Amino acid sequence: MNIITEASFKTTHQGKPVALYTLKNKNGVIVQVTNYGAIVVSIYVPDRNGVFADIVQGYDTIAEYINGNGAYMGGVCGRTANRIKDGKFTLEGKQYVLNINNGTNCNHGGNVGFNKAVWDVTSASPSKVTMEYFSKDGEEGYPGNLKTIIAYSLNDNNEFSMEYIATTDKTTIVGLTNHGYYNLAGEGSGTIYNQELMINGLYFTPVDESSAPTGEIRSVKGTPMDFTKPEKIGTNINANDEQIRIGVGYDHCWVLKNRVGELGLAAAAYDPQSGRIMEVSTTQPGVQLYTANWFDGEKGKGGKPYHKHGSFCLETMHFADSINKPHFPSTILHPGETYNHKCVHKFSVK
Repeated sequence: MNIITEASFKTTHQGKPVALYTLKNKNGVIVQVTNYGAIVVSIYVPDRNGVFADIVQGYDTIAEYINGNGAYMGGVCGRTANRIKDGKFTLEGKQYVLNINNGTNCNHGGNVGFNKAVWDVTSASPSKVTMEYFSKDGEEGYPGNLKTIIAYSLNDNNEFSMEYIATTDKTTIVGLTNHGYYNLAGEGSGTIYNQELMINGLYFTPVDESSAPTGEIRSVKGTPMDFTKPEKIGTNINANDEQIRIGVGYDHCWVLKNRVGELGLAAAAYDPQSGRIMEVSTTQPGVQLYTANWFDGEKGKGGKPYHKHGSFCLETMHFADSINKPHFPSTILHPGETYNHKCVHKFSVK
């Protein structure tokens, strides 16, 4: 098992120090994060035979994250994850215009999202790292000075937790997520077609030709989106279906059964080859499944090529474009309120 070295991440960027932080529990599970983009760099977990592998796509050095990473690998997406239709929204009677960076839409915060910021580390231990970022009023077009705190922690139950807290001095919108790409057989080890997935939702939000939600909330029954029972990801990933065609695979948000604000199971993935299981729980109303639809042999860790459908993302979040869809759960944050979001990845084997 080749652990990424902390020396390969030690640098200064934007006038601030950047480093790699390694969390480890008594079972040998290792999680590595950096304060550049609050990126989750690696997660090493064992298979059914006790053999460890890194299941997160990424890079070996900080330079590669800074100079590349257009796919947001492992980074925090903010101020708002996913797409805002035409990069526009109205709040308290004023229209705001964001930077367009994804076709006709604003995606994952804009041209310079939270995944490209250097976060300030406020505390670090072998089990927990806390960092914060101050996003100024007007950054990427968003209103209000926003202070965001992220705490990454790993416990001895093989639970990796991500906790987000944000406050603002002016009414704004917030919707954060982590954009980790997972392959439970090990990063860079082929497609995810035979890996099984269950999503705890009966409905999803269809998208238009620009990949922004139409506003409809549609049943998964009878569609390729039905993961109510464990299903191989590859079964319908190339189906003759309008939504699959638009996404070139899965790039959609599921409406979770859970009560918003309460930690509940969002999805569970299983790799029959290795026996690895990853269960994802969240306090958010939705989870976005993205199946690395636009990769084309980009070089990752150890020079491995990352191909289309070679990994999957389970991004716990509010639905995309919620600010422009009044019937979607609100992403509005007022002064005096606190945005809270918790996501837990639990690892096991069978």
